[in-house]
Amino acid sequence: MQIRLAPTLALLALVFASQFTLADDYTDAREVFQNAGESGTFFSNSYAYALFPSIGKGGIGIGGAHGNGKVFVGGAEVGKTSMTQLSIGFQLGGQVYSQIIFFQDKRAFDDFTSGNFEFSADASAVAITAAASAQSSTAGGSSAGASGGKKDANTVSHGYSKGMAVFTVAKGGLMYQAALAGQKYSYEAN
Repeated sequence: MQIRLAPTLALLALVFASQFTLADDYTDAREVFQNAGESGTFFSNSYAYALFPSIGKGGIGIGGAHGNGKVFVGGAEVGKTSMTQLSIGFQLGGQVYSQIIFFQDKRAFDDFTSGNFEFSADASAVAITAAASAQSSTAGGSSAGASGGKKDANTVSHGYSKGMAVFTVAKGGLMYQAALAGQKYSYEAN
């Protein structure tokens, strides 16, 4: 009983800890993405973006992730958002990561802010690590286990897909995953 309970408590603690983000967390996360190669160019070439400083993720067979963020248009905060993910499959571990979603134009922004938004299975994210980049599906499939320091993150992207570009950077933890997952986002205007 204790062996099964410990991982569940660790998952809950990870997700719970991801809910406490300070104002400086947004500034720090934005700076990481601004200084990480190509993701930095999206700030001047996008209509808006959603920034999640900390998303907690964990699982053993069944997993989940959750994080809160803010949405910005022209650099000004216009609303709050949250991301929830449920996954099932072979997975073990936990991690915390930052995520940013750039919206190419008003249409993509309106799709995201229209209510409950879900990424389709073909959406992809660029995982930011020190001196390397990798592509992974936001619907599951692979996860980064560690990243370089804030100053040596690097990205390479293939541009927008369906009006959105997603970047993630691992903050800590280790997770192996070969699972099916879906991400659901909610939005609340200020």
